[in-house]
Amino acid sequence: MSARRERVTMVWLGLMVLTCVTTWGLSKDLFVPAVAVVGIFLIAAVKVSYVVLDFMELRNAPIPVRVAFQAWPIVVAVVILGFWFATPAII
Repeated sequence: MSARRERVTMVWLGLMVLTCVTTWGLSKDLFVPAVAVVGIFLIAAVKVSYVVLDFMELRNAPIPVRVAFQAWPIVVAVVILGFWFATPAII
């Protein structure tokens, strides 16, 4: 197998493991909701990063393009988490 194909396969396996962590680990009552939500969004941002770099093949793209695509999931996660933490809990 080529190095490129091996990397994509390993990234895919890593994405599957992270999906299992968010699905079965963080979604249960093992953590307080704030920790679970932050963990889920951080893992989602990491997953988006790997998809952008390896499956959209932007790892070798020009720096400004990579910065824009890498900043997007961070901005989205920060905005959503900001709204989530700023909204009072409904009991």
